[in-house]
Amino acid sequence: MVLVFLHGWPGVGKLTVGEELASRTGYRLFHNHLTVDLASAVFEFGSPAFVDLREHIWLDVFRRAAEEEVSLVFTFAAERTVGETFVGRARDAVERAGGELVFVELRCEPEALARRVESPGRRRFGKLASAESLRALAREGVLFDLDVPADARSLRVETTALSPAETAEEIIEGLNLGRLE
Repeated sequence: MVLVFLHGWPGVGKLTVGEELASRTGYRLFHNHLTVDLASAVFEFGSPAFVDLREHIWLDVFRRAAEEEVSLVFTFAAERTVGETFVGRARDAVERAGGELVFVELRCEPEALARRVESPGRRRFGKLASAESLRALAREGVLFDLDVPADARSLRVETTALSPAETAEEIIEGLNLGRLE
């Protein structure tokens, strides 16, 4: 079992690339907004109850997927409501159940990111859809780059000039992931 921890800023292409990656590998896509939507249906975003429930769901899904040998692509944007210990706890949950957690950071040039974040398709998941809001969150330190453990298998992909299909192929080749035949 492999958990591909696909991370980057809003608008960088995590969901679109995740869909391509899942279709090419047979891994299941665990989109972050599924959990956010569930937890925010009951609790205010960022409240202690929301944060606790969201992390509990993430970790339980990771652990159970590893136990059942179900490989996943997980999309994630680092923001300040996520606890500092989350990445380590995620890695522990997967590895203790016999799986491997690999990290893929998606990056994109700022001008392209501003255009992408305003794409109408982002609204279907209630995602951030304003370049000005993205800039404000960055200025306020709400969004940040994820600190990946130094000993983790990881890859960084610049997506500005790549299609989602090309990005998925780069990830598959760069991490030597299994592929559907």
